[in-house]
Amino acid sequence: MWPFLLQGLVLGGTASAQPGPFQAYLLSQVTRNGWRRTLPASLAPLISDGPVIVLVLIVLTQLPARALSLIEIVGGLFIMYLAWGAGQTFLNGTYEQTAEQTESQNQSVWEAAIMNLLNPNPYLFWSAIGGPILLDGWHISAATAGAFLIGMYSALLGGMILFILFFGFVGALSTRANRILNGISAIILLAFGLWKLWSGVTNF
Repeated sequence: MWPFLLQGLVLGGTASAQPGPFQAYLLSQVTRNGWRRTLPASLAPLISDGPVIVLVLIVLTQLPARALSLIEIVGGLFIMYLAWGAGQTFLNGTYEQTAEQTESQNQSVWEAAIMNLLNPNPYLFWSAIGGPILLDGWHISAATAGAFLIGMYSALLGGMILFILFFGFVGALSTRANRILNGISAIILLAFGLWKLWSGVTNF
């Protein structure tokens, strides 16, 4: 059981430290809504990864390779939509908390979950790495498979929470720093969106 727990911790910690569209989205939310209202968005993988795991282990292996390309195209468009929202906040230059931003807490969780569902990386991870490990653990015992999942999501969510707290602290130093971070997140999201769109179209 312990080797599977350790594998989960390593893979989850590595995933949380790798730059990606999810981290860029969290950064944009921190600059717009503050770290307290962004923390729930770190739980998005718990919402999105369940369907991804089921699809990979049961359905996706039976689908043609174009299925991932189509997911990537839709995901790229969605990430570009999120980049547009971050860009609007940067151009407007308003960072005061409003009632609308307060109500966006739950929306950010679902936006992050949708982005994960439309990102091919979790499908590739669970089909090539996570899925085989999970199945190997399941063949030993349900507790062993559970240890892998607990280790992975403890490290993944813990890393995301630290990410949010760090940039929340940096952004709180000054309005200018907050605006710069928001502009950076918009550019990163746009770049990831264009890259996902291009990759999906060329591989379709």
